[in-house]
Amino acid sequence: MRSCSHVLPLGVLTALLLSQVCSGIKWLALSHAPASLHMNQTQHCKLLPSMVSSQAQLCRTNIELMQTIIQAAREVKNTCKKTFADMRWNCSSIDIPADAPKYQPDLDRGTRETAFVYALSAATISHTIARACTSGDLRLCSCGPIPAEVPAPGYRWGGCGDNLHYGLIMGSKFSDAPMKMKRSGSHANKLMHLHNSEVGRQVLREALVMKCKCHGVSGSCSIRTCWRGLQDLREIAMDLKTKYLSATKVVYRPMGTRKQLVPKDIDIRPVRENELVYLQSSPDFCTKNEKQGSVGTQDSVNKINWTDKITAVLMCGARGYTPYTEKLVERCHCKYHWCCYVTCKKCERIVERYVCK
Repeated sequence: MRSCSHVLPLGVLTALLLSQVCSGIKWLALSHAPASLHMNQTQHCKLLPSMVSSQAQLCRTNIELMQTIIQAAREVKNTCKKTFADMRWNCSSIDIPADAPKYQPDLDRGTRETAFVYALSAATISHTIARACTSGDLRLCSCGPIPAEVPAPGYRWGGCGDNLHYGLIMGSKFSDAPMKMKRSGSHANKLMHLHNSEVGRQVLREALVMKCKCHGVSGSCSIRTCWRGLQDLREIAMDLKTKYLSATKVVYRPMGTRKQLVPKDIDIRPVRENELVYLQSSPDFCTKNEKQGSVGTQDSVNKINWTDKITAVLMCGARGYTPYTEKLVERCHCKYHWCCYVTCKKCERIVERYVCK
């Protein structure tokens, strides 16, 4: 992907907001925006000069939406790290400094890690916007529509459902805009990113479930008021992680009258709409390789017990690991005394840990 070297620094705030990366996930650099920042005037859009024209236009016409997008960028970063905390690739490259020239190679090469980040980013921005409509943070939208189907006996529609329809429209407009430009990288990469972003939104659609609140005398549940609400983002991320683990490697080649992405090893079928796809194989992320974006797991210390030795093997790879023990002193056998204090004893226990060789 091309660099954005033509963009000049515009002060400290711009440095915090701007990651000089021309890619579909450059908006994630907004996670560096200070918590005190409030995008409430049209001229604030000028603080984000790396946006493509359609994103800048969306900012000017929906300035209050930008605060929600900044929140979504933070959610992507935090959720990605939590979801991959037990993996060799732990999403650390998503949190690059705002003034860095580009993303790390693991997010720039069309790998399965890239696929996950694009899918999560697309799902998160729409999820955050949909929830902001429900909470009243956005004036241009409100609660989601009441479902058309008739509820079962003892149930009634009510409450304030998440406005997924509005979230999907505005989220895709903003996050997909860079990939729809003519000069935004190879056509194969654009197709890959657009496909994976749509997979993320599909998982989000499936996460819209019925939620209910009970009503009745003395705690009974004779009547339930229900609405359509989104599952927590962490659950959506775990669904996408499952798709990441089973992602399909694809190639860009002629199919009929035009080129498209097809599975590399089973090209007799088209790419499925619900599968993540990638173009380049990932490094093992076990050994440090800056060229490929692998920070390695050398000296990564992790807790281990008899039930998760598989994690040790996965984290350290062929290098293996060196186990050692550590003595921990903890409070134990605590008792409450009337009234009103607690006394505890001190207990020692031995914990087995390891460090990659």
